[in-house]
Amino acid sequence: MKIALAYAMAGEIESLLTATGAKLLETVHGVPFYEIEKDLIAYAGGIGKVNAAMAAQLCIDRYQPDWMINAGVAGSFRDLPIGTVVVAERFLQHDVDTSPIGDPVGLVSTINTLHFSTAVPEKIAAFLEQQGVSCVTGDVATGDAFLVRGDRADWIAKTFSPTLCEMEGGAIAQVCMRCGVPFSAVKSVSDRLCMENSPDEYFNFGEAMEHLNTLVLPLARFLRDGDV
Repeated sequence: MKIALAYAMAGEIESLLTATGAKLLETVHGVPFYEIEKDLIAYAGGIGKVNAAMAAQLCIDRYQPDWMINAGVAGSFRDLPIGTVVVAERFLQHDVDTSPIGDPVGLVSTINTLHFSTAVPEKIAAFLEQQGVSCVTGDVATGDAFLVRGDRADWIAKTFSPTLCEMEGGAIAQVCMRCGVPFSAVKSVSDRLCMENSPDEYFNFGEAMEHLNTLVLPLARFLRDGDV
């Protein structure tokens, strides 16, 4: 089985490349694709939904992965400690709104769905727990906005009740669904969006991604080797 790891920023993928001695395969329309090891590739597709969707489609068309995993950081609507690992159960897109023509807020037209389910989240969470990683599961809201505490974050929390919010996963999930590629996502909590963050907690992006990548690599191997 061939696995693709989808990242947004170069800073998110950097520790994985360094740890594995990855080989740059090609850069297509600004998207670098790397061979991590046999039947395991990774790319950094860029920030936001359009970049994420374009890169996911490029990856599927050029490398035909059997499974795609999105890894990155996200803000939490729940009172989760900074650095908590979250396995996504479903994605939704909080900035899609055709409600003036009678649709529910968040409905994605053409495919007419509110939610994009991920593949076997309970088995992925169980695998991480077996590796000694405490994690939670929940829904993730995606949109083209870097959210901070405020009215927009409060509205998203009230309207959709997600666990996390970020900027790429829902777009990748949509592309994978339409292409028939199983999709999973593992996120690290960077901050809390609906409450004060403790001054004693400090989010170190580099350290968070280095830790997350030490979990994602074994997970990718687990899926690649057909253990799910």
